[in-house]
Amino acid sequence: MLLDLVSSTLASSARFWQGTAASRTTRQPELTIALYDREGCSNCRLVREALTALNLNVLIMPCPKGGKRFADKLAGHQPPLLIDLNTETTLTGPERIIEYLYAEYLDEKPPLPVRVTPLNHISSTLASTLRLNAGTRCRPSQAPEQPLTLYSFESSPYSRPVRERLCELEIPYHLINLGKQQIADLGPAKCHFSLGAYKPLPNTKRSQFFDEHGNVQVPYLVDPNTDTEMFESREIIAYLNNTYAIRR
Repeated sequence: MLLDLVSSTLASSARFWQGTAASRTTRQPELTIALYDREGCSNCRLVREALTALNLNVLIMPCPKGGKRFADKLAGHQPPLLIDLNTETTLTGPERIIEYLYAEYLDEKPPLPVRVTPLNHISSTLASTLRLNAGTRCRPSQAPEQPLTLYSFESSPYSRPVRERLCELEIPYHLINLGKQQIADLGPAKCHFSLGAYKPLPNTKRSQFFDEHGNVQVPYLVDPNTDTEMFESREIIAYLNNTYAIRR
C-alpha cells in the first residue's frame, strides 16, 4: 500500500496538483451531470480536474477497456463523454467538455492549467504511466442495483486507487468533489494548515461533511446497497473486491 501511495502522490505531482482547489462561486446544476469516464485515461483526468476546480458533483459511469456495462451509451466514442440533462447537452472530447462546463457554470473561459494543451496532455499521460495505467482495464464484477457515492477530489493520492478500482469493476458512483476552498483546508485531514481549530467555509459541502463526521477526510464511500459507509483507501478497496469483484 505504501508503494501505491507513493506512485499516486507522484501522479498528482506530475499534474502539478491540479484538481485540488475548488471554486466558491460556481452555479450548481439542479440535475446531476453524468460523465462516461475511464479513470486512468489522460483525457478523462483533465475533465475530472476541471470538475473539481468548478466544485461540481457528477455521476461517474466507468468505461474501462473491455467493459460492456456502459459501452452502448458511448456509441463508438471514446471517453470522456458528458451528458448534462440540465441543458440537454451531450459532448465528447476533453476540450469541448471543459469549455462547456466553465461557460455554463462559471461564465468564464477555462484557465490555462485545465485547458487541453500539449503540456497538460503530456503531464496527464505521465501521471497515468506512473500509476502503470491502473483504472483502465475491466475486471469481472457484478453490478450494484444502485450507484455508490464517493467523496473525493481529483488530486487526492488516497482517493485515486479507490476510483481506479471502481472503474475497473465498472461500478457507477456519485462523485462528490470536496476540493479545497481556503488556505486552512490545505494539509492532511488531521493536520490542516490552520491557526486554532479547523473550520471549513460555512454553507459548503466541506462544512456539511465536517458537521456529520467531525473532519473532512477522503476517500469516504457510501454504498446504499449494503448500508455501508467507510473511510480509508485500503478498507474501501478490500470491501469493493469482496462485495463486487468476481473471482475466476
